[in-house]
Amino acid sequence: MKSCLTRQYTSILQLRLSLFSHIPKNIPPRKTMDSQGATTSHEGIKTVRADNRCDFSSYSDLCVSVVTWNMNGQVCYEDLAELVGNSRKSDLLVVGLQEVPRKNISRLLKAALLDSHILLGKAIMQSIHLYVFGPKDSDLFIRELKMDKRSVGCFGGLLRRKKGAVAIHLYYKGIPMVFISCHLSAHAHNVEKRNSEFRDVSESLFSGKLNPYAKPPQITVWLGDLNYRLQGIDTYPARNLINNDLQRLLTCNDQLLQEAGRGQIFEGYSEGTLTFKPTYKYDIGSSNYDTSYKVRVPSWTDRILFKTKDSDEIKATLHYYGSMDDIHSSDHKPVKAHICLKLSKPL
Repeated sequence: MKSCLTRQYTSILQLRLSLFSHIPKNIPPRKTMDSQGATTSHEGIKTVRADNRCDFSSYSDLCVSVVTWNMNGQVCYEDLAELVGNSRKSDLLVVGLQEVPRKNISRLLKAALLDSHILLGKAIMQSIHLYVFGPKDSDLFIRELKMDKRSVGCFGGLLRRKKGAVAIHLYYKGIPMVFISCHLSAHAHNVEKRNSEFRDVSESLFSGKLNPYAKPPQITVWLGDLNYRLQGIDTYPARNLINNDLQRLLTCNDQLLQEAGRGQIFEGYSEGTLTFKPTYKYDIGSSNYDTSYKVRVPSWTDRILFKTKDSDEIKATLHYYGSMDDIHSSDHKPVKAHICLKLSKPL
């Protein structure tokens, strides 16, 4: 027994050393010049720990449940019902979907939420969807709801694999906010293409469509299949770490965090700690990672990030960030977040 444990410990240690041998050494924060010629240092995405407690209605002004899922062109009502089922109370439920099949998903979602929620708004661009639900009578608190979309790439729409983003801007209880559901380009080597698509979408959505004198959104939430992969590690060492519940060691190989650290994307955004397993790619109908001839490296392609305009005016607290591993009808696992907002002073 002692020999077995020693071999297991040695195996894990070797995996760690193998992983760390791929980590780029001493990469400083990227520095750029602003319009006045001053040097700006980029800190990357702020990683925040979810405390798994929600102070709904006690110390928060607004709580939002957010879920994103790449459906892989499949539809299963039971999985959709589980997707939006939540014991946590919230003011808004935001659902972002990618690779949505040619079905009336809006009708299915409304049926799953019939007893508790109403649909407040939706934005759809072929296979990319975004829905905002609220408790019954919550439509009384909505104003200036607007939708927008931005397509990137050329051929994705032909195969119902549209790339781009859809967005909803609204005021809820007087708080201006934006939700963006996106699907960026696939494949590990397309890092700069994804960076460019992110910038394109960021600059294009609602450009010239909102009142220029209106208050800017106090919180922006990005959700979707961002498609950033793990790099610098092969699939089997990565899977072995995941099997030993050591997936946290893979975050240094995550392209999204690397590119944000270089100042390329998501400047000023926050994300929960990646404690859950990578959400792609699974064999459909199972919780087994890809067993096709490609044996893809597992990756956190599906993410939820948020940004507040001014921390002195509004504070966002993350109470949950995790994957839904019991949903099996897609090659992606859904990701959920629970974010609560507290204003420093009433609007």
